[in-house]
Parts: sequence; structure tokens; C-alpha cells
Amino acid sequence: MARVTVEDCVEKVSSRFQLVLLAAQRSREILAGSPITVEKDNDKNPVIALREIADETLDLEELTDALVASQQRHVDFDILEEESDEDEVVELLESESHVEGVSLGEPVDETVNQIEIPSDSKKMRFEDVAGSVDID
Repeated sequence: MARVTVEDCVEKVSSRFQLVLLAAQRSREILAGSPITVEKDNDKNPVIALREIADETLDLEELTDALVASQQRHVDFDILEEESDEDEVVELLESESHVEGVSLGEPVDETVNQIEIPSDSKKMRFEDVAGSVDID
């Protein structure tokens, strides 16, 4: 990188740290296929980005916006979707089953569905199932 290029850029961008971020963003854009606004002169992408910044062939405001957008991790949700989601959650919480599309229906009489065991049947023991167990 030519020292002259960096010194020219510092006149356009007040902070060297911001200059590094902007040049890196522009280098990534060039790598992704964005058209170059200066002659390539067999230079690498970071040098081309610095030359573009120094020559003011780029809109620094747009480059800054692209940098901010590339670093954002938070996605803004549509307010209308949020309100409808809240209404849906409230409906589910107010329902008895708390599951969408499922209603509990009529209460079940648990005594009717029990299996009746005849009183004359003998109780089953572990040995009846497992066989005789020898303990040494």
C-alpha cells in the first residue's frame, strides 16, 4: 500500500479506524463483483478500495450504510406480525389445552375405562413372570 494513498484517504475520512472498516467493506464488495471505479493497475482489492476512497469516486455515506448493514445481527420484525403473534399466544394461553387446533372436549369418566379384574383370579407374583431365581 502506498503511504500517499493512506494519507490522501485520511483527509477524506477523519478516523484511521473508520478508514480501515470502510476499505475492508469496499474490498469485500469488489471481491463480490462490484464494479471498480478506478484503474486496477495490477493492485490488490484493499489498495483499489483505498484509491477509490482517496479519489472520491465512491459515496462514503452509502459505503458506511453498507458496512453497518453487513455488521447487524438484529432483524427488525414487522409490527403487525408481532401484534398478531401476541393475539395468537393469548388465545392459546386462554384455551384449556394450550395447543393450537386441539380442544379438550368432554371430560372423561375415569372409572368407566378401568379394567375389571375378577375377584376369583389369583394375584400375579414376580416368580410367575421371571421364573425361579436362584440366589447364590
